[in-house]
Amino acid sequence: MGCFGFLKAMMVVFNGIIFLAGAAILGVGIWVKVDSGSILSFLGQIENAPVELSQLLNVGYLLIAIGALLLVIGFLGCCGAVKESKCMLLLFFVIVLVVFIAEVAGAVVILVFRPLADELFTKFGEAAVKNIRKDYGKDSDVTGLWNSTMNTLQCCGFYNSSDFVGSPYYDKYGQLFPPQCCPGLVGPCNQTVADSDTTITGCFPKIKQLIDENTSVIVGVALGIAALEICAMAVAMILYCRIKSRED
Repeated sequence: MGCFGFLKAMMVVFNGIIFLAGAAILGVGIWVKVDSGSILSFLGQIENAPVELSQLLNVGYLLIAIGALLLVIGFLGCCGAVKESKCMLLLFFVIVLVVFIAEVAGAVVILVFRPLADELFTKFGEAAVKNIRKDYGKDSDVTGLWNSTMNTLQCCGFYNSSDFVGSPYYDKYGQLFPPQCCPGLVGPCNQTVADSDTTITGCFPKIKQLIDENTSVIVGVALGIAALEICAMAVAMILYCRIKSRED
C-alpha cells in the first residue's frame, strides 16, 4: 500500500469514528428533548433563576446540531476518500476549518469573559439555595434530583449544609439535615453533627474542585482535538491535490 492508499484508509477509519460519534451524540440530543423528567426541565422550574440559565434548556438542540454536524463531516470524509471526490474532500476541509476557527474564537471568548461566568454561577447558586429551601422535602422531583446529585458527588447542598435551613425537610424532621450531609452516621443528622463533619462539602465546591484538578486533562483533550482537526485538514488537502493532479 502506497502513501496515497494509506492516507485514504486513515481518512475512512478516522471519519467512520466521527460518523458513529455523531450518531451517538444525535441520539442523546433527541433523548434529552423527549425526556420531560430530565434535569433540564428541573432547571427550568428553579424560582428566581438568572435569565442566562434558560439557555441551558437548549442543550438538547445543541447536541442535535453537534451530532448532525459530525454526521455530515464523517460522511463527507469517508465518501470523499473512498470515491476520490474532490468536491466532497474540499467541502470536508471547509467545514472542519470553520469548526476549528469557531473553537479558537470560543476559547478566546471564555478567557476574556471569565468574570461573567463567575457572576452567572453566583446567581445560579442563589437560585439553587432558594429552590432547596422552598421545595426540598416537599416536591418529590426536586428532592429526588438533589438526593441523586448528593449521593453521586458525595456532597451536601449547593454550598454546604446550611442551604437546608428553613426547607420543608428541615422543618418537617425537627431541624435535621439530609443524611447525605452526615455520611456514615447512624442516627439523625443535626446542626452539631453537620458542623463537626469536615469531610463533606457542597456540590458546587465539589464540582469546581473536580474541574480545577482536571484542568490539565481538559486542556490536553482540547489541544488533542485541535491537532486532529489540523491533521484531518492536511490529509484532505493532500488527497485533493493528488486526485486533481491525476485527473490533469
